[in-house]
Amino acid sequence: MTSSNTNNNQTSQNSSDRKIRYAVVGLGWFAQASALPAFAQAENSELTALVSGDPTKLKELSQEYGVQHTYSYGEYEDCLTSGNVDAVYIALPNHLHCEYTVRAANQGIHVLCEKPMAVTEAECEQMISACNSNGVKLMIAYRLHLEEANMQAVEVVKSRQIGEPRIFNSVFTQQVEEGNIRLEEEKGGGTLDDIGIYCINAARYLFQDEPIAVFATRATNGEERFQEVAEMTSAILRFPGNSSTGSNAERLATFTCSFGAAKVSNYQIVGTKGDLQVDPAYGAQGEITHTLTIKGEKEERSFESHDQLAAEFVYFSNCILQNRDPEPSGKEGLIDVRIIRALYHSIETGDFVQLEPLDRDRRPAGDQIIERPPAQQPPDLIHAATPSGES
Repeated sequence: MTSSNTNNNQTSQNSSDRKIRYAVVGLGWFAQASALPAFAQAENSELTALVSGDPTKLKELSQEYGVQHTYSYGEYEDCLTSGNVDAVYIALPNHLHCEYTVRAANQGIHVLCEKPMAVTEAECEQMISACNSNGVKLMIAYRLHLEEANMQAVEVVKSRQIGEPRIFNSVFTQQVEEGNIRLEEEKGGGTLDDIGIYCINAARYLFQDEPIAVFATRATNGEERFQEVAEMTSAILRFPGNSSTGSNAERLATFTCSFGAAKVSNYQIVGTKGDLQVDPAYGAQGEITHTLTIKGEKEERSFESHDQLAAEFVYFSNCILQNRDPEPSGKEGLIDVRIIRALYHSIETGDFVQLEPLDRDRRPAGDQIIERPPAQQPPDLIHAATPSGES
């Protein structure tokens, strides 16, 4: 708890009076449920514009949040050149991330882009190049890199309380109803892209390393809703020996993700002396529990719910205001997309796919934790629904 409180104090002290002005681009379920309400808890960030193809959303949400400037997708360029925004938060379908990021960068606008960063490695590299060429910040929205329970899990592993970490295992499942965009392959949908990425990223930040080989297989229950994407996918990631500790012992990460099963979100990391379980691991809100077992002795710790999107906006705004590069960078997003594409290739070939690791000079840890109070009640959704179809 000490590290997070210290971080919060530093965040407040380092923030200038200036607020970073954001346009939220895409007003689907997650943007409405989590992003728009978060600005009330992000003291250095201001919601100044909305971009959507739905006039009803623009009208009702601009009234709800007091946003003066609204734009259709056809008016996106007008938004970028209006002088009313410093940054965009892109919450569009995955296949549009690259285009809307590059267009923003070319107008000198900073970009906070939802994950997965894009559909292909080439798109990720194009996004990175555009932001670098135009001198703007690019952050991929890995909200768990700022969340207390997940970053404290990183610290538990780094402390060697569980000994040498050897095994990561995760299950992330939910029901996604027919017609949801997550089931459309051409728009970048699929279990690996939408929820498997959380498991991949967690394995990477817990092992503090990159996989050298991956394997995946998929299965279906035969329902019509899964004509384009797999109902569920299981994967194996093989990690090299731990250079930070001098261990030559390789490590394995496994996970299963599904759009056709009950809602489950957890992971376990097993070491030579004990293990840590985190449940639920990946949610945007709600209490999270650690169960740490050392030599048969269990210890539980609960972490209160916090507004993870508010923390994300605070962090990115501070990076802009203080001219610091975000830790969850374009390269972080590129690595995960690269792994996802390799997993799809493995499914096609039935073989392991070898990877040459892309080194990361920065990794998420406890000193990045930012806590903001959770929203008091969920907002009403306008022409949007949860993946399971709840409006």
